[in-house]
Amino acid sequence: MSEDPHELPAERVVDRFESRHDGLTDDEVRRRLEEHGENDVVRSGGRSPIDIFVAQFDSVLIWVLLAAAVLSVWAGHTVDAVLIAIIVVANGIFGFVQDYRAEQSLESLRELASPTARVRRNGEVREVDATELVPGDIVVLRGGDVVPADGRLLEATDLEADEAALTGESVPVTKSAAPVESGAPLAERESMVYKGTNVTRGKGVVVVTGTGMATEVGGIARELAATEETRTPLQDELNELGRTLGLGVLGLSALVAPLLLVRGTTAVQAALTAVSLAVAAIPEGLPAVVTLTLALGVRKMSEENALVRRLPAVEALGAVDVVCTDKTGTLTKGQMTVSKLWVNDTVIDVDSADTDADVRADRTELLLRIGALCNDSTLEDEGGDPTELALLEAADGRGFDVNRLRSDNPRTDEVPFSSERKWMGTVHDDVGYVKGAPEVVVENCDRILTADGAKPMSDDRRERIETTVREFGDDALRVLAMAYRDDPAEADDLADGLTFVGLTGMIDPPREEVADAIDVTKRAGIAVKMVTGDNVRTARAIAESLGIGTDVLEGPAVERMDDETLRERVAAVDVFARTSPDHKVRILRALQAQGNDVAMTGDGVNDAPALKNADVGVAMGIRGTDVARQASDIVLLDDNYATMERAVERGRAIFDNIWKFVAYLLSANVAEVAIVFIASLYGYLILPAVQLLWINLLTDGLPALALGADPESGDVMERPPREPDRGIIGRPMLGLIGGMGAATTLVLLALMFYTLEGAASITPYAMTMVFTAFVFLEIVGLYVIRWLRETPMLSNPWLTIAVAVSIVLQLAVLYTPLNRYFGTVPLEPADWGLIGVVLAVCLPAYVAVATLVRRIER
Repeated sequence: MSEDPHELPAERVVDRFESRHDGLTDDEVRRRLEEHGENDVVRSGGRSPIDIFVAQFDSVLIWVLLAAAVLSVWAGHTVDAVLIAIIVVANGIFGFVQDYRAEQSLESLRELASPTARVRRNGEVREVDATELVPGDIVVLRGGDVVPADGRLLEATDLEADEAALTGESVPVTKSAAPVESGAPLAERESMVYKGTNVTRGKGVVVVTGTGMATEVGGIARELAATEETRTPLQDELNELGRTLGLGVLGLSALVAPLLLVRGTTAVQAALTAVSLAVAAIPEGLPAVVTLTLALGVRKMSEENALVRRLPAVEALGAVDVVCTDKTGTLTKGQMTVSKLWVNDTVIDVDSADTDADVRADRTELLLRIGALCNDSTLEDEGGDPTELALLEAADGRGFDVNRLRSDNPRTDEVPFSSERKWMGTVHDDVGYVKGAPEVVVENCDRILTADGAKPMSDDRRERIETTVREFGDDALRVLAMAYRDDPAEADDLADGLTFVGLTGMIDPPREEVADAIDVTKRAGIAVKMVTGDNVRTARAIAESLGIGTDVLEGPAVERMDDETLRERVAAVDVFARTSPDHKVRILRALQAQGNDVAMTGDGVNDAPALKNADVGVAMGIRGTDVARQASDIVLLDDNYATMERAVERGRAIFDNIWKFVAYLLSANVAEVAIVFIASLYGYLILPAVQLLWINLLTDGLPALALGADPESGDVMERPPREPDRGIIGRPMLGLIGGMGAATTLVLLALMFYTLEGAASITPYAMTMVFTAFVFLEIVGLYVIRWLRETPMLSNPWLTIAVAVSIVLQLAVLYTPLNRYFGTVPLEPADWGLIGVVLAVCLPAYVAVATLVRRIER
């Protein structure tokens, strides 16, 4: 097996790529450019806008609705056909907009490319377009550059790179030209630099080992391109519902039409009955109601800092039972902060109440002073070294005017930091300051500053310092030591004879609100797992402090496991550390293979494949890369995990509302089909197509739409997640639909026979009574379904208005000239009394069914 560039000596990598230290010639570049292509992340297998638009109509329910429109035109009801067509087209346009935006995720990868690069060609350094780089090119890097391609370091001087977007590491990585052991994870390949990462300090020379799609970023692009768009349970169920309804319509029509013809019914009448059955079976408003309910939820979520990019993800978010979350910038603040100081056996918690008194102590003040002066960053330099910025902010937060401190103490000499030296020193007239790795700084100290002044450094004192360094490390703190030397003749004198002052412990701290949000999430029955590229010690400490857990599995261990072993292991693991992008996707798929609905949060380029593979991908809006945001379903605009918890709550409430109106619509349609079918067997067309369409317009229309604005019930976050294999149309809903549909059918058939008074054919009066009673029974059923979901009666003013409008419209088709188009007659007060009896009989039956369903659910 071929060795990877990171594990080979630099010269062997140069030879492998047939390069030279003075660079390639122009002819070699042209040949390699033809062979490897431009150094650009390209779109692969993307869908055209036309394909995306056509895909919106690839749904059985949509085809059934279009068939209903055709049948309505054939039956002479053009207005109804136009209404159905408008609903279908509107849904298609809305879905197209959402999917087209999602398709742009690969395009965002282009923004990671550096527009230019400094490269050695023909023995000279020149600046070229980064897309023209080829394997074997010799590239020169310096602080502030964006790395233009993957490369193996040939030279490195104080070189550090911020690879957080690719690996999840919150601290810049020190780079070296020395080979790295075989099998080292991406975050530990110090001899490599990667396209799209940032050089934070130093300089280096690299030989390009990968360009375009052959880079680590390109691999992520291929992963995104190969990922199939996931579908939510609701989408699948609506498709299955449409398939079932379509087959049902064909079956009923095939059964009823011949029966009627045998009974002597005319072909036209038989056809009209078949049309009525088709119209009765199809809930025309279902796609529109689903879309509007999700849209209302999206609007509310955006007001709560959660931007939804794909509507069905709202419903899916309320059903997740595992959240896989990145650490850096998601659970933590994404910036290094000084949290602890140590001077002369005293640990000072920077955030504690008595900190102000402590920092006024001379030794602690000197510790902060050294951190501010022995420092190359500025408070205004947002792209500076995170460790140095943390030291500056600690001094600034404790009353130091850093700029004035520096102007009063100008630097006269310095020893820059290097990965070999592991310390940095600065001279300020008569004093020199040093900061660096504790083991190195302590070795160079012969004295230590105590409450009684400087004292000789003893073995006992060295041991206490080492113990403190270990304790800080166990708390996931990055530790720096501070020291000084009086009257150094030159900067090189800072290599020994130092007086030790103390230690600073830094960490990327958890967000204050995250612990409570995780607690609420876990109480809702949702497991929380950290998946990070960070090291084990840091990941475990953060996870433990947030209440996530301490069972850790490392990326290399994931690498060694086969899929079956990983599936068995993932459920018990709380933290996955040192993970690569491939590990994250494998972990995600292992959880999904166990039957979990998984939400994945993240902000880096490395998170994009997992975000797109997840049931719900949730990206961070502030720290998140464009790649992560475009690959996600939901973006948290404030990068706040607490917003994630609120989004879950909103998702569950939206699912409740969808459940209510699906139950409402289908119970009505079941009753419609049953009444039309049974009545037709007796030779009666009790509800012609125009009346069925009107009923569906009144019930599937405003009232059903208004259900989408119902408030959430108080216990929405106290319930466990919906079982992944339990659909929206499960046993409870089937019981409700069947029970309410049967009660409605029996009562209305009884009303039909009572009002017919033995007539051989249907009468306008009987038709009007059944028609009107049906409308009012649906309104009663609506409020019973809301009661079942513990929704207060008058909590939704929009629903009250919608019901009132529906009643007025029904009265209009009875008492205005519109009645000639609907085949109705005006009703007398006694007739309304009879309808009242029908309602009084059905209401207890509805409540009994709802009560039984509630017991089944619990």
